[in-house]
Amino acid sequence: MDGAIIFRQYLKRKNLRETVERRTILAEVRSLHKHFTVDDLQFRFRKRRRTVSRATLYRTLIHLVESGLVRKLDLGQREAIFEYQFNHAHHEHMICLKCGKVIEFTNHEMERLQEAACRARRFRAVRHYLQILGYCRGCR
Repeated sequence: MDGAIIFRQYLKRKNLRETVERRTILAEVRSLHKHFTVDDLQFRFRKRRRTVSRATLYRTLIHLVESGLVRKLDLGQREAIFEYQFNHAHHEHMICLKCGKVIEFTNHEMERLQEAACRARRFRAVRHYLQILGYCRGCR
């Protein structure tokens, strides 16, 4: 299934309109192959002389996160960052609290332990995120 279809279905379930702005923001987010902030998105739209308000960006990103297409990484006191995650390999994040550097990693043993914990408690996981907050080598 396509990310645009998933978003359309999500909006329909929430009784929300599929506006041109929402489609444009989704297309821009899908084209990014890196982590991004609201400021990054706004800059990209300005560069193309497209007007999208900051409020519309925030509201649409909330819907994209709720739909499962985008992941929001909480950076504590810093501005949140986002990433398009549909059809991307699952991974976790280490986030430097000083410089904001994001290090992606995968650990199959941790995944196995999480699955075992869910099975033992008869819990059906839908999705999970692991963020390790700390300091990168350069900031220690």
